[in-house]
Amino acid sequence: MRVPVLNMQGEQVGEVELRPDIFEVPVNVPLMHQALVRQLANARQGTHSTKTRGENNRTKAKWYRQKGTGRARHGSRNAPIFVGGGVAHGPKPRSYRQRMPRKMRRAALRSALSVKAGQIVVVDELAMEQPRTKVMKQVLEHLAVDEGKVLILLPERNEAVEYSARNLPRVRTLRASYLNIRDLLGADHIVMPLGALEVVESILGQAQPRQEAGE
Repeated sequence: MRVPVLNMQGEQVGEVELRPDIFEVPVNVPLMHQALVRQLANARQGTHSTKTRGENNRTKAKWYRQKGTGRARHGSRNAPIFVGGGVAHGPKPRSYRQRMPRKMRRAALRSALSVKAGQIVVVDELAMEQPRTKVMKQVLEHLAVDEGKVLILLPERNEAVEYSARNLPRVRTLRASYLNIRDLLGADHIVMPLGALEVVESILGQAQPRQEAGE
């Protein structure tokens, strides 16, 4: 798949070939779903906690006498059936972490990139001398990606670009080496400089089979 390469003014300055083993693979929806669920689960802190009747700090005295009241016998106001009592079978701190082999995670990213291939905008470079939100907004308008959520992939840390996009509510910057399924599927447009494209290809590119002499 060949796509145009634009500059920051939105003018085409060339073309680039998107590798078919990354951007044109068969889409595996269940695998992408599994990878997304894993990432969201691993992001959970799991620090939720409720008090049982033994942990609730209320009086330990018997509420009322055992016999003669006509009511059910109770020995504690900490019982879960009473307001202010403990919680039965409530959540306790736990880990939600899920494991997924690296090959499956990378295969899910290839499927997601194949789905988003038509929404990728390749630029020759994103360079700014100093952070300017107004300039970044104009660049996105030139690239025709000012509508919807935009994910800007960077080949390396670039404070000027990151700070310029930080005040735009629907724009997110991310280093290409940290590409993940959640940010990828949640973006309407993906702005990818050539340097970031090289990083993605170096990580997700499958090794080509070696050809023997004479083939």
